[in-house]
Amino acid sequence: MAAAIRALLRPALPRLPAARGCSAGTGGTAGSPFQFLEVQRAGARQSVGLVRLNRPQALNALCEGLMAELRRALEALERDPQVGAIVLTGSQKAFAAGADIKEMQGKTFQECYSGSFLDGWNMISTVRKPIIAAVNGYALGGGCELAMMCDIIYAGEKAQFGQPEILLGTIPGSGGTQRLTRAVGKSLAMEMVLTGDRISAAEAKAAGLVSKVFPVEKLLDEAIACAEKIASNSKLVAAMAKEAVNAAFETTLTEGNRTEKRLFYATFATSDRKEGMTAFVEKRKANFTDS
Repeated sequence: MAAAIRALLRPALPRLPAARGCSAGTGGTAGSPFQFLEVQRAGARQSVGLVRLNRPQALNALCEGLMAELRRALEALERDPQVGAIVLTGSQKAFAAGADIKEMQGKTFQECYSGSFLDGWNMISTVRKPIIAAVNGYALGGGCELAMMCDIIYAGEKAQFGQPEILLGTIPGSGGTQRLTRAVGKSLAMEMVLTGDRISAAEAKAAGLVSKVFPVEKLLDEAIACAEKIASNSKLVAAMAKEAVNAAFETTLTEGNRTEKRLFYATFATSDRKEGMTAFVEKRKANFTDS
């Protein structure tokens, strides 16, 4: 398994330029398992999985091949015991400008429904390790939805967020109407979805969509620093904490509190809870073993 993981890891709407073909499983250049991603470990302790969307000629439009590679990369990082958190980013010009419209233009209702079109995207939100989206430039349509599937969103000062599907005669299809409304409230979400208008990084922060905004050139370093801080804690307990917070979005208050209590009690079955509390009492740094 370790060898397999190492093989995967190595150190108005914007107009999409003409792009090379995008199909699942086409593979990358010689020596690389990816065509549309760059994947490596990052941080002083190499405890951060860094995934960079790399389809620049199409502003990182999310074609089926790219999304298949992303699922494969995240599955590998999920299995990697050295990685405690993940950073997902794009380029300074575009995190992801949307889904690949040319790819979906000819699809029929029957194809979408019978093939569960876009269902596979939701895998990103089921990864147990915390994921930070580091967003520079465009995060529109599917790109905005992808960022919202992550656990934390950091934005560069020039980032733009939007759900412009209405301008194409359709609506968001991978959580845009649901996650955006939960993040910014009904009024702003409705305005963005019904008009296709974008919001700036500063507006996104004020609305609660992103947690912090940084200068463009500092964004990635700040995201990696946050991921390193997360990775320094117990991976097992971090997964429990993530599950508990996500329950606040997906359940009633009563059910969420019940989930939190169950997970809180569960930490008392871990060696890391015992080590953390013992280290606190002994006034030393905890040495977590993820057990």
